[in-house]
Amino acid sequence: MELIYITNDVDLAISVQSAGVDRIMVDLETLGKQDRQGHLNTVISSHSLEDVRRIGSVLNISKLLVRVNPINEQSKLEIDSVIECGADIIMLPMFKSAVEVETFIQLVNGRVKTCLLLETKEAASEIDNILSVEGVNEIHIGLNDLHLSMGLSFMFELLANGIIDELNKKIIAAGVKFGFGGVARLGGGNLDASLILSRDFKEKDVNIKTEVGKIREYLSAPKSIEALASNQCIAYEKINNIASHIRKK
Repeated sequence: MELIYITNDVDLAISVQSAGVDRIMVDLETLGKQDRQGHLNTVISSHSLEDVRRIGSVLNISKLLVRVNPINEQSKLEIDSVIECGADIIMLPMFKSAVEVETFIQLVNGRVKTCLLLETKEAASEIDNILSVEGVNEIHIGLNDLHLSMGLSFMFELLANGIIDELNKKIIAAGVKFGFGGVARLGGGNLDASLILSRDFKEKDVNIKTEVGKIREYLSAPKSIEALASNQCIAYEKINNIASHIRKK
């Protein structure tokens, strides 16, 4: 599993890199994001192209991942600019069709790796056509926007209702790298990180190196099929309970 940390703070990026995080992400996406997520407890970044350059200049181990805006009339300029500033991987958010993916792949033109952020119900329903587009290196599932797009109450319902499993099987079968969510500190978040994925590394007084070490240790520890199945059942039960509680409010 690769770990990603979102920041435009150079000193923090250096610290996170030394802690063993695989990718540092600079987030340039702004188009439509406030309207979609402004009412939620989510991170909405205000990063800039200069941040891409600054962060890229200090990374020599971690890869620089940059999330650009959805396809628009300025996409060519934006993609060319982030590549010039040192991006190793470019992430495309909020696409709905294979046509948009084709446009993205053409604009990148093999210069860096490509990552699709699948977060619309339209993209989920067109996953077969999207996977037929050559040049897609990775697909990451965006739980926040995808659960909103599908009218769900809680973003982790996407795991409990089988949607993530269905997408995962198709993506892996196509030979494309797959991921979703973000790892919380062990024991943190609404759901224990040993059961599920969430985000809380930006809390005060968090020692990132220590927490990353705990995650790596947990992942490397042997686990029986029975233990994994038990964790899954516990996680799904908690997810459904939380979703039910949200709907009753």
